[in-house]
Amino acid sequence: MILVAGSANLDFVVQADHIPAPGETVLGREFKTFPGGKGANQAVACAKAGGMVTHMLLALGNDDFATPLESSLRGAGVQMHIVREPDHATGTAFICVSDSGENAITVAPGANACLRPVHLPPLDGFSHLLLQLETPLDTVCAYARAARKAGVVVVLNAAPSQVLAPELLSLVDILIVNEGELAVVSQCQGSVAECLERLQVPTVVVTLGESGCCARQQGVLHLQAAFAISPVDSTGAGDTFCGALSAALSLGHGMADALRYACAAGALACTRLGAQSSIPEATDVASLLVQQTDNNTPSRLAALRALCGLN
Repeated sequence: MILVAGSANLDFVVQADHIPAPGETVLGREFKTFPGGKGANQAVACAKAGGMVTHMLLALGNDDFATPLESSLRGAGVQMHIVREPDHATGTAFICVSDSGENAITVAPGANACLRPVHLPPLDGFSHLLLQLETPLDTVCAYARAARKAGVVVVLNAAPSQVLAPELLSLVDILIVNEGELAVVSQCQGSVAECLERLQVPTVVVTLGESGCCARQQGVLHLQAAFAISPVDSTGAGDTFCGALSAALSLGHGMADALRYACAAGALACTRLGAQSSIPEATDVASLLVQQTDNNTPSRLAALRALCGLN
């Protein structure tokens, strides 16, 4: 079983020709609301794309925004441990999605900021604890400390990016970051390889967008090229990757196979609008893996090595 402890937001999404620059007003088109939040997205991905028994600890307000979040998690089969905060609104996110599939996101944490160390449920039976940074940092650290004491693997998606205390990093078994987050956490502006050298975490996974991903596990490097898709909306793709990767590792897959599975799940999440609404079923991920068996070609792996500064 996996326990995800983190945020849940109702996403307000508008499509537009492009993401506005500072001070620019852009005329949008379609507007919809979707269940989101990094924690909730990753929990749904663990259960839906990863096929893993998943629990989630989350904080919600006593308002209408909470209803679709609970419904989405319940529909994915996630068992919820809800901290109800009647004096705080449920978390929200405001997202602009461009026609090219890029997005810009502003989050109002609301009840997410009320998640405290005392709220962590017993960790008996859990193999992995999956955390993010949309809840208070001292709470994240306390959860990681408790998991380490209980012998539970600590997986941290260091997003949104911020400099992390050495104590927290010392409690993390698997760190998942994108290139920008890697630079912030490592406090290095060099190549991916140079940034990795700065981090003492046993396993660091770096997502590289449309190029794929790489991982350093106990000094061994793994590279995985991306899958070919036609992007619609990248919202939630990184969260889908995190959830699918954690599920695959919890099921006993090796890192190379887990990265391949997570890349396929993340790619499929880019083909539909929304965060949780775009997360694929495990059967869809398996189908893509069968359809694209040769994406790790020597030329693509060489390009990945160059991108990471490994040549």
